[in-house]
Amino acid sequence: MRILVADDEPEMSMALEALLKREHYSVDVVCDGQDALDYGLAGNYDGIILDIMMPRLDGIQVLRTLRAKNVTTPVLLLTARSQVEDRVAGLDSGADDYLPKPFDNREFIARVRALTRRGGEYTPTALTVGNVILDCSTFELKCGAACIRLGNREFQMLELLMRQEGRLISTEQFMEHIWGYDSEAEINVVWAYISYLRRKLEAVGANVRIAARRGQGYLLEETV
Repeated sequence: MRILVADDEPEMSMALEALLKREHYSVDVVCDGQDALDYGLAGNYDGIILDIMMPRLDGIQVLRTLRAKNVTTPVLLLTARSQVEDRVAGLDSGADDYLPKPFDNREFIARVRALTRRGGEYTPTALTVGNVILDCSTFELKCGAACIRLGNREFQMLELLMRQEGRLISTEQFMEHIWGYDSEAEINVVWAYISYLRRKLEAVGANVRIAARRGQGYLLEETV
C-alpha cells in the first residue's frame, strides 16, 4: 500500500517515513501544502497523512481542495492543535481521522491500518488465494506447513496482486503504486520482482501463479 506524508518538520517526516516503511508501506514525502495537493491529486495513494500547519497551503486547505475535486483517498490529520474545535474543523473538512501530536508510534500505525481499511468491505490482515495465505502482519507467505518471509517490495507486489485477484495490473501501475512517481528505478525492476515471487510461490507449493499478458500486465490466477 502507498501512503503520502505531508509534514514540514524534517525530523517528523523522516520518523513517519521510517515507521511506515518498517510496516512495509511505500511512502512519498512532501514538505509543504502545495506539493501535498499536487501529489494528492495526481498520485495513486491508499492513504494521506496531512500536517495542518504547513507553508504555502495548510492541511485544511489541502483537504478541502482534494474533497472538492472528488478525491476520496482516506486522510489522517496530524497536528499540535488538540482543541475540540480544531478536531471538529478537520473532520468537517473531510478528514477520516485526527491524531494530535505528540503521539505513540503504535497508535499512529494502528490508525494508519484503520485508515487504509476505510470504505468498501473490511479488508482482512490475512489474504487467501487458492492454497496460499499472505499474512499482512508478519509479511509471510504460507502454504500448508511451508512459510517464507517476503522482502518489502515482494510483499507489496503480492499484496496488490492478491487484493486484485484475477485483474490485470500493468507494469506502470506497479511502478506508481510501489516505487512512486519520483523513483529512479528502471521499469524492468517490476519483471525482476515478479520473477522472485514466482520462484517463492513455486517453493511453497502454491496452486496459484502470476500470469503475464503481453502489453497489458500481470494477474494472479489459480492453476486448478
